[in-house]
Amino acid sequence: MGFVHIDHVGIVAYTIEQAQEILGDALGLELDQPRSQWPTGAYFPPEQTYNYFFQVGEGETQVEVLVPEPGATSGAARFLERRGPGLHHLCYGCADVHAEAERLLANGLQEIDLPRSSSGRRTVAFFHPRSTGGILTELVPARADLLDRVHRPH
Repeated sequence: MGFVHIDHVGIVAYTIEQAQEILGDALGLELDQPRSQWPTGAYFPPEQTYNYFFQVGEGETQVEVLVPEPGATSGAARFLERRGPGLHHLCYGCADVHAEAERLLANGLQEIDLPRSSSGRRTVAFFHPRSTGGILTELVPARADLLDRVHRPH
């Protein structure tokens, strides 16, 4: 099936308050509190970040804000240290993350190693910017409501 939609665009920020000033106050995006596990943020151990999601209008796409935890040594933390706040990655929702990651590997893209489920299948995947035209690329499962819409007969 391939990619279902752009799930989110990832940015890095020093704090959620900094991101809220721009995304919420200035741009008018609304914080998705359940997905963000507000107020603490959804913790993502491989990147040592607290993640927050802002809804873009009535559409399917969100903006994810990655805030590295204090002392983090992850890629997101190094990115923030070198470049400051800004665009970090593009994320596609997929019907089958594992199958899509295998397809991208077969097409010559370079995967970033992450822990997998006990079955060995990927639940999320990242591909290195040097193999994707300079854009860190993430794959996640498409949200159920979007999959239903894609599979619904027209």
